[in-house]
Parts: sequence; structure tokens; C-alpha cells
Amino acid sequence: MIDIEPHPEGVLLPVRASAGAKENSVRGEQDGALKVSVTQAPEKGKANKALIQVLSKELGLKQSAILLYSGETTRVKKFLVLGIATKELRRRLERFSD
Repeated sequence: MIDIEPHPEGVLLPVRASAGAKENSVRGEQDGALKVSVTQAPEKGKANKALIQVLSKELGLKQSAILLYSGETTRVKKFLVLGIATKELRRRLERFSD
């Protein structure tokens, strides 16, 4: 199960990122985090921007509703998803859980 946490402004979503992959995709759950692959290289924030684009598309949210909260230079990151309830985000993540 993905370990999402409530936040006063929305929900914190843990992501295990894989940069420089063959394609942009959500690859399921790993160690309590959503596993996301992006084709961008991990340099100058390009991969982080690509992660936001993939999350936006797959979760049906605007890119402006997803902010990098922590882990700017690490594989394990947390994104703040604004204006969404924990229950609703869990519902949208169900299809990615193993």
C-alpha cells in the first residue's frame, strides 16, 4: 500500500523515481511509494518536472496542483498534491497498487 499522508494543504505522496528510463510511466508500488519512471535525465530539475507531468496525467490533476515537497536530488521523493482529500487520492491510486 502506498503510504500517503494528510497535509493541511492536501496530501503527501511518496514517489520512488527512476530517471533516464525508456518511457514515462507509473510502474506500481514499491516499499510504500508510487514507482514512477521518466525519460528525462536527473539534471537541473528536468526529471522532477517530468515526474510532475506524469503524475498529473495519470492522476487526472493539473500540474499546478502537484509540488515537489522533499527529495529534490534523491530517488525517494514526496510530492504535495494540493486540494485533494486522502480518500480521493487513494481511490485514484488503486489501479497502481500491486
